[in-house]
Amino acid sequence: MTVDGGRLLAQAHRPAAELTRRDVARLMLSVPAREAVAAMPELRRELLAARNPFSARFWESAECVLRRIADGSATVGEVHGWLEATGTEPTAIIGLHVWDDEPARTPLAHELHNLLVAHLEERLAAGDIDPDRLLADDPAATRKYRELQEHWMSSPLPDGRVPMDELLDETDEEFFAEWDAAEQAALDELRDILAEVGERPQPGTELHAACRGLRTALIRGGWPADLLRAGGGVDPSDLDSDDERLWLRLAAGVVSPVDEPPEDIPVELLSATALDHEEWLEAVAALARGGPGTPASAEDLARFVAGADDDDDDIDVLAGWFSTVVEQWQLLGAVDDRERLTPLGWWGIPEALVQVWSPNTP
Repeated sequence: MTVDGGRLLAQAHRPAAELTRRDVARLMLSVPAREAVAAMPELRRELLAARNPFSARFWESAECVLRRIADGSATVGEVHGWLEATGTEPTAIIGLHVWDDEPARTPLAHELHNLLVAHLEERLAAGDIDPDRLLADDPAATRKYRELQEHWMSSPLPDGRVPMDELLDETDEEFFAEWDAAEQAALDELRDILAEVGERPQPGTELHAACRGLRTALIRGGWPADLLRAGGGVDPSDLDSDDERLWLRLAAGVVSPVDEPPEDIPVELLSATALDHEEWLEAVAALARGGPGTPASAEDLARFVAGADDDDDDIDVLAGWFSTVVEQWQLLGAVDDRERLTPLGWWGIPEALVQVWSPNTP
């Protein structure tokens, strides 16, 4: 069935006399672009009859965008920018919040997005928004449009909620839930790998010798002892007397630092924090399977992670991320001077990773 202006208006959620440019733009975008262009003359007549005409500039822009959609040359950004220029469509990115596409929005995001649209409609009716200037990409009009939205997003609603805070809190909750799920999946896989590897005995003599050296190095300070201290969240003047607990705490801090790094450490030396669960898992799994003597330089670890996808650029980036890891592992005695895994590292590195990923680990 061919779409015409009357049928389009029949789908609207309010009478033709009350429709905004956004309403009409969304109606036209809801049908094939060529049909929307064909229906546009009747649509204009119906709105004129309802005493709700829009400017010639709006209709010209609508025809231009719809024809570009029809021939496949319009971009997503172009279409959304046109929709925003109606004066009541929220800007895609406001402050730290990014509006998801409508189907992907949570109930909270749907609610607040609709409330913001209603607020913009009020400001439009009050003359605070000029859609034709937005269509012309006028800098002052665009800036004012954003400021209106930012002010609303950062102001309390009648029920006391602040929209921006509510949305960011929800985003944080979603992120942490996804992070926890990824962590649990990685932990389960690591435990399966270690079960396949079998027993990895704790080398007591090496552990004791390493901790004796660590206690001296942490008190003396310097690189990379200061980074290791911050990562483990330890006080060099009050270190745990239990060698196993001290070593594992410091090794766990390499993966998941407890305290902020010292201010004098260059940012480029802190790139280990960029490593994700899968990258840690691949690197440590290779070491666990390989056993003592396994090559464990930063480049070796990068190749373990890259696997068959050994793009040189990717390996260089990963090697840079692992470089400070290897230096800290060497201070821990987990990797020797030849950058090979020691018996202490074979036991301790996987144990430390299990500790980091295990819930409720102190």
